[in-house]
Amino acid sequence: MSEPDTEVRPREQVRPAGAPPVRPSFTGRAVILAIVAGILLVTLAVPVRAWFAQRATIATLRADVESAQQRVEELQVSKERWEDPAFVAAEARRRLHFVLPGEVGFVTLGSGAGPAAEAEAGASRGPWYSELWGALRQADELPATPAG
Repeated sequence: MSEPDTEVRPREQVRPAGAPPVRPSFTGRAVILAIVAGILLVTLAVPVRAWFAQRATIATLRADVESAQQRVEELQVSKERWEDPAFVAAEARRRLHFVLPGEVGFVTLGSGAGPAAEAEAGASRGPWYSELWGALRQADELPATPAG
């Protein structure tokens, strides 16, 4: 007599006839494609970052060139102004106090600052009572003069 088949076999899935075969979600090709894409991404990251840095540098340099061109235009206007003899004479009178023959020149002595500068100096001194107190202390420290 022969022994019955007692071996346990895993159950196989039964597919209907004509159904397409079931494929796993990740194939070897998909894994290789993902690895190649990752390598390309890492390889291109440094040049792309350098490209963006260079673009920023170029933008900064263009702004510098534009400001330099504006400065050149301002200096050209100033140069044209200084080529005018009337402007040179007016600047000499204003800056150097030149006078024409027959004119009388007046120069005021003092700080040379206007009322605005005096107001700023007064504002930086402090409150009036501290000035009064300082004047009183200074008067106390003066030596007594002998009566003659």
